[in-house]
Amino acid sequence: MSAPITRVERWNAGDYDMIIDVRSPAEFADDHLPGAVNLPVLDNDQRAEIGTMYKQVSPFAAKRAGAALVAGNIAVHLSTILQDTDRNFRPLIYCWRGGQRSGSMARIFSEIGWRTDLIDGGYKRYRKQVLDGLDSLPQTLRLIVLRGRTGLAKTHILQAARAKGAQVIDLEGLANHRGSLLGPEPDGNQPPQRLFESRLHAVLCGLDPARPVFIEAESNKVGQIHVPAALWAAMRGAVSVVADAKIEHRVAFLCRDYAHIIANPVHLDPLLSWVVTRLGHDIVDGWRDLIAAGDWPGFVCAVLDDHYDPAYDKSASQRNHEIIATLDAGTLDANAIDRAADRLLALRLPE
Repeated sequence: MSAPITRVERWNAGDYDMIIDVRSPAEFADDHLPGAVNLPVLDNDQRAEIGTMYKQVSPFAAKRAGAALVAGNIAVHLSTILQDTDRNFRPLIYCWRGGQRSGSMARIFSEIGWRTDLIDGGYKRYRKQVLDGLDSLPQTLRLIVLRGRTGLAKTHILQAARAKGAQVIDLEGLANHRGSLLGPEPDGNQPPQRLFESRLHAVLCGLDPARPVFIEAESNKVGQIHVPAALWAAMRGAVSVVADAKIEHRVAFLCRDYAHIIANPVHLDPLLSWVVTRLGHDIVDGWRDLIAAGDWPGFVCAVLDDHYDPAYDKSASQRNHEIIATLDAGTLDANAIDRAADRLLALRLPE
């Protein structure tokens, strides 16, 4: 007897053994449900081939050819990734609209005997839930924005605070970018905008509105990623804690934090070529001389003096932030960052 197939509009990921995205790898890479596994019923080339056949030959020919490909791909998944699943396996399946691709896999699973849920409306329903949440959730939060000049280890302080139980939104971590001229992370590219939004939505859904939520001050873009408008508006209206430390400690911290740049200074060339349009050749040529001499503390100090600090001061002067406290970040080594996190959590925060 076939197992039931149920269409659902709401779901709890914890109720399932696997969330299966049957869309093509390209669709999956652009965005997907948190924790989903990509088991495509058509790969990128096959999807394009069937789409072309549908338009240029006939819908019937495309469906017949597509069915053969879908059956073969599902067979591969059953004999590889799913080969050790038992009779109690409980999957949640979705495709773009919750139609033919997910339905094909669900019918085969049903014949096997696996009780299967399908997301009614597929990825498009999930995407609408994400967009609705990004519009509504930020205004429910008690945001506390950690501000301060470049090189104050704000991200590290918030990470330490999160390890101690604080609620934190790490935009730079979600965007895989440090939000600065030298921001690209050495271990990968930024996610697509929609995937970033999915990850952010998952974080927002896990926050308790009754407790404060800490977030680092950012512009409305982190690298190439746009911060959703509602969250950006909430950040601009939130109270602030301003971090501070001596310049020599900031320079030492940045030399440690950007060790990957120091090890491969060639990566600075395109960045310096870009910033010369803002600061002029004289300043940037001075930076290049410091790099050539291997004077990295001197280079970092010059970049702060010539670019980052004036830019921060100008931006801060144009916005009327309500500052509730100043946070002494100390020497910015690991112990000082941990103590700064403790001081942040000990602050008397507005209700």
